[in-house]
Amino acid sequence: MPRVGIADTTFSRINMGKIAIDELKKGASLQIEHYTVPGVKDLPVACKKLIEEKKCDIVMALGMPGAQEIDKMCAHEASQGIIHAQLMTNTHIIEVFVHEDEAKDGKELAWLMERRTREHAQNVIKLLFHQEKLQREAGTGQRQGFADVGAIK
Repeated sequence: MPRVGIADTTFSRINMGKIAIDELKKGASLQIEHYTVPGVKDLPVACKKLIEEKKCDIVMALGMPGAQEIDKMCAHEASQGIIHAQLMTNTHIIEVFVHEDEAKDGKELAWLMERRTREHAQNVIKLLFHQEKLQREAGTGQRQGFADVGAIK
């Protein structure tokens, strides 16, 4: 049975880990390992620990960077760390970040965080079990969260 790691943060304004776990359980039979850290810059080591210590086959890194310029810098640094962890472990880490300034208000932000998390959880299932579905979606302008943009004709 595949093992999926969920790395989430206390900084997020909704429980993205709970949403991801719910969506994963709906879509496949999986073993789930959950690891929570304070903020996005802590996610790379959390992901690496899930892969190396908990033997996860794939990990979701869930975070909500704030709207300030320093938050954007921290998100970039976290992304670089996540990429490095992927390369060090040869394991997919699906980064699911929702920046606080992507939405006009708290209601839209909560909607976006839930939708993006669920759609990326579905991508995890596709990566593990249905690579052919991802291949069919190649070049189709898929977006997680807001509406897909479609292919350029």
